[in-house]
Amino acid sequence: MCSETWKSTARTVCTDLIDLVWPRFCALCTTSLEPPDLDRCLCAECRTTLLGDTRESCPRCSSTVGPHTDVSKGCPRCKNLKFHFSGVTRLGEYDARLRVAILWMKQERGELLAERVGELFAVERRTKLLASNPDVIVPIPLHWLRRWKRGYDQAAAIAGGLASELRYECWPGTLVRTRPTEHQAGLSASARWENVRGAFRLSRFARVQGKRVLLVDDVLTTGATADAATQVLLSAGAAQVSVAVLAHR
Repeated sequence: MCSETWKSTARTVCTDLIDLVWPRFCALCTTSLEPPDLDRCLCAECRTTLLGDTRESCPRCSSTVGPHTDVSKGCPRCKNLKFHFSGVTRLGEYDARLRVAILWMKQERGELLAERVGELFAVERRTKLLASNPDVIVPIPLHWLRRWKRGYDQAAAIAGGLASELRYECWPGTLVRTRPTEHQAGLSASARWENVRGAFRLSRFARVQGKRVLLVDDVLTTGATADAATQVLLSAGAAQVSVAVLAHR
């Protein structure tokens, strides 16, 4: 038996033993997972629920809109706002099981879940995500201190899942958050814009000139964070920035 075959067999045996002693459970509903779901960390029912959003959304800000709403210049929520990104694609609303998934991603052990949901997002919204013909996928970063406390960056993990499924390059070090901004949740709309003003810069080694960028985050509310990051990318020469988020709140 060659060394690689031996190693593969050993890994399989170890995994089987671990599953026997510590059965794996769905990250969202604690249902015991069986093959082929073991490496997905989500049961079939939760995957289906996460992909269940059939409501119309504004292509400019991803807010939920009625089926006959005129969104040619934006929806009632965003038509008076100036965005520098070209549009937003979402997986769903910040509600139900998707909300639970996003909250779990903000925990230390949420990295695998974030990657898997990113992959599901790519499969479910492939056409919309690729409509802008992006060259590269870039996550909106956490501040280094918050990333250190959490152990990972959830937007980077989501972006990694997207990039893996869509077969695109992911550049997680492109943007740098310059200061530990307050959490946007709980702030007024105007305070959200002020909170992220000047909060990002381009990495010293990043090169985005002429690139069409797909900017990734977990949640979008007013669009302030995405817009602040977009302005940095456009100022550095990016040709276009579109946004992908798991949920609109």
